[in-house]
Amino acid sequence: MKIQLSDHFSYGRLLRFTAPSIAMMIFTSVYGVVDGFFVSNYAGKTPFAAVNLIMPFLMVIATVGFMFGTGGSALVAKSFGEGEPERANRNFSLFVYVSFALGVVLAVLGIVFIRPISIRLGAEGALLDNCVVYARIILAALPFYVLQLLFQSFFVTAEKPHLGFWFTVGAGCTNMVLDVLMVGIWGWGVEGAAIASAISYTVGGVLITAVLWRHPMVSPKGCSLRPDGRVLRPCLKVALPNMLQRFGTSLGYVVFASMINALGQTATAAHTIANTVESAFYIPGFGMQTAAATLSGNALGAGDNDRMKRLAHTILPLEVGLMTVSGALLFAFARPLMAMFSSDERVIALGSTVLRMVAVSEPFYGVPIVIEGMMQGVGRTLIPFLFNLTGMWGVRIAGTFVCTRLLGLGLQAAWACMIAHNLLLCLLFSLHFRRGTWNPLNAKGAGGQPCQETANRV
Repeated sequence: MKIQLSDHFSYGRLLRFTAPSIAMMIFTSVYGVVDGFFVSNYAGKTPFAAVNLIMPFLMVIATVGFMFGTGGSALVAKSFGEGEPERANRNFSLFVYVSFALGVVLAVLGIVFIRPISIRLGAEGALLDNCVVYARIILAALPFYVLQLLFQSFFVTAEKPHLGFWFTVGAGCTNMVLDVLMVGIWGWGVEGAAIASAISYTVGGVLITAVLWRHPMVSPKGCSLRPDGRVLRPCLKVALPNMLQRFGTSLGYVVFASMINALGQTATAAHTIANTVESAFYIPGFGMQTAAATLSGNALGAGDNDRMKRLAHTILPLEVGLMTVSGALLFAFARPLMAMFSSDERVIALGSTVLRMVAVSEPFYGVPIVIEGMMQGVGRTLIPFLFNLTGMWGVRIAGTFVCTRLLGLGLQAAWACMIAHNLLLCLLFSLHFRRGTWNPLNAKGAGGQPCQETANRV
């Protein structure tokens, strides 16, 4: 039976609804993991180090798609909840055009400036050359990757998450097959890995665009390419803090990685591999975040506070349960997962230790992830922006600097700062959530709804 956004969600229905989104994100993460596996095993240590050094920067740029996807889908879902499908279509079209245009601009700038950026990240010699080659090929396909990230969220809004799943699977399988051919068999090294991912980004972005182009409710077909200020200004007011948050936290990851690089080759290798592995185990949480944003936005648009409260009481325990399972699996399989990418016993041992450390914090990190999703859905993006930036720069970055540069401690201390960051977010978001001020429907007249100005004027 088809699940609709307006449904009241039990644990089972919510899990069925979010499963395709979680699976989509798993296959999206396949790109970096598969590239890393083949490059580390067939191309050598220097190309593998280059991929891991430059990947955080590439993800900074790609946050454009994620930002417009999560925030935009919530706003479109709100319009559906208000019974305004035409406005939902116009909003959706706006996000598509703006995201693709920004993807093109950022891709061009990245291609031009990637060499000095790589130097600033600490690359030199052969490592620098590999960073530049890999990044430029990936950046050429960035606009399509932005669309893929954008549409993954909008498939949920269109009540067809399974379609997004199958297209993402197709793109992920394309990446794996091409990695086998280009890196494993043909020996193209880091260039082959980059080409495989770039082709996969393009395939995923083009196919998903083609499907949604024909969708009866959320299609940019026939809509004006000229940005409508009446739609753009109030929506960007909501979306801009989300974008700045993604940019600021992603930049923090880059700075964090640069401090790790100063700890030596063993620590750097253990960190890069462990970070690649760890990112895959956060996926259930972020898949639930997309659903939380979409469903809360729809409940807000319908003015249904009862549905909003039921959603909160259902999705939070489910999120914690999923992240507990994810953390348990990461703890149990930390060593064999590290061994997939390295044969160095020191790297495996150190990486296994930090993975087991962070695995314990995963259930706690699940709480702020899903609460942030609900806040994005109702347009409350400023508080998450402040919380995330405080945690990233005030705890993770500052703490790592003190531990590694001033106290001379190692990788375990740096990852302890990362765990402290996760625990702080759990505390801050939980306290704010309990106050109830995040939910506009708790106020008289449901004031402060996102894009309300647009709803009144369009």
